[in-house]
Amino acid sequence: MNPVTCATADDLRAWGRQLATQLPPFTILVLVGELGAGKTTLMQGVAVGWGVAREDQIASPTYTLVHEYRCDRRWMLHLDLYRVESGAQLDTLGLEDVLLPPPPGEEKLVAIEWGERLEVSLPHPYLRIGISTDPVTDVRTLTPHWVR
Repeated sequence: MNPVTCATADDLRAWGRQLATQLPPFTILVLVGELGAGKTTLMQGVAVGWGVAREDQIASPTYTLVHEYRCDRRWMLHLDLYRVESGAQLDTLGLEDVLLPPPPGEEKLVAIEWGERLEVSLPHPYLRIGISTDPVTDVRTLTPHWVR
């Protein structure tokens, strides 16, 4: 996938909506970027495109760790590992079940903000999206690529 430039939050959401329509029935997204880069804003668009929530329903799960959204047989788990400080702490969270494929006939999207903290444990393939921000223009560059 080619890098994408997003000048506004609306651009991030629009790209997320479009991306979601192209994802397989079981997808793990790893979102990597500094604090305030737009990971949650991107997820607002992804949730709409995946068909599980409205943009205004998506908030960062920083303090709850996981938010779950469902619509019929399609669901999305939105994780935020910002507050996880060590591999040992990750091991105690029981995320193994979260990363399992859905039951037959269902579709599941697992999106992990600060997901680089878990990458060594992730099943392949997963889609890694790096988000960098130009400090002068505040324009975001998204670099998506499948890790196989």
